[in-house]
Amino acid sequence: MTVLEIVQCGPGVSVQDAGRYGFRRFGVSTAGAMDRRALALANTLAGNLPDAAALELPLAGAEFRILGGPVLLAAHGPGTTLAVSGRPVSALSSVQVGDGDTVMVGPPRDGVYSYVAVAGGILTGPVLGSRSCHRRSGIGGDVLSPGDRVPCIDGSDSAPLSLAEGTRYNSRDAIRIVPGPQADFFAEATWSRFLSSSYRISPRSDRMGLRLEGLALRSSVGHDIVSEGVVPGSVQVPGEGNPIVLGRDCQTTGGYPKIATVISPDLDRLAQVPMGRDVRFRIVSKGDAIDAARRSAHWRSSLKLAAEPVGGSSPDLLSHNLIGGITKGDDL
Repeated sequence: MTVLEIVQCGPGVSVQDAGRYGFRRFGVSTAGAMDRRALALANTLAGNLPDAAALELPLAGAEFRILGGPVLLAAHGPGTTLAVSGRPVSALSSVQVGDGDTVMVGPPRDGVYSYVAVAGGILTGPVLGSRSCHRRSGIGGDVLSPGDRVPCIDGSDSAPLSLAEGTRYNSRDAIRIVPGPQADFFAEATWSRFLSSSYRISPRSDRMGLRLEGLALRSSVGHDIVSEGVVPGSVQVPGEGNPIVLGRDCQTTGGYPKIATVISPDLDRLAQVPMGRDVRFRIVSKGDAIDAARRSAHWRSSLKLAAEPVGGSSPDLLSHNLIGGITKGDDL
């Protein structure tokens, strides 16, 4: 079996796939990739289904050594670079990596998370139907460090793939939200300030929650409620008034009022906003949120049609409008 040996990496590197679903009623977090768009693109380049398990690298790059046989490998993230034994690999392309080669993945210069995918996916043991690591509970394993070896399959028969264009990460568009379960706890004037103000991503943010710094929001009935279910994307408002957007590793219940919920496609985009950068919010209808989720799912499922062998061409394929979202992923 081929393995990726970690030579160097920053803190917080973990195995992530689409997440662990169906267990939140038992207190089990969903976990999964913070940016499912980037995960899908890396997996597509490696010849996998969009939600296969890959390595998630927060903030920093990493160096790997390939042991045991060749493997098809791809890396993707905002501003991420890839090189094999000192040879740079074109953006939005995968590459065959041989036994003993070293792989250098650059940091996501324009975002937060990068993903490294291999043909066949990362083969750590699944737990409750997912290979995703949830660090606080230990479900799905622990974070990785230098010296760890990550199993995968021999990819000697896999041809490198490329995509014409990926997802843009420099959009300043407002993050779309729908009103939350306690939206009526906040006066109209508070809502107006929330939607007209900018909030800065706090350095205290992590996979559990993106903490926002800015104009404090005050609930008209207090900030403590009976604990109830929460989901990734819930916008909680604790007593101090600074909102917290719950992330993929969030708890399953919470006792703060939830003014809003970030729609699922924009939660991916929000995850890539660097600390210290400002974000804004705008309300959309439930119908618009559902339509955006459907288009996002269609975009991920259609990626395979847009991939082609490195150096190849497909005029017939390119003549069809198969996947308009590939050129403007921030609109999903």
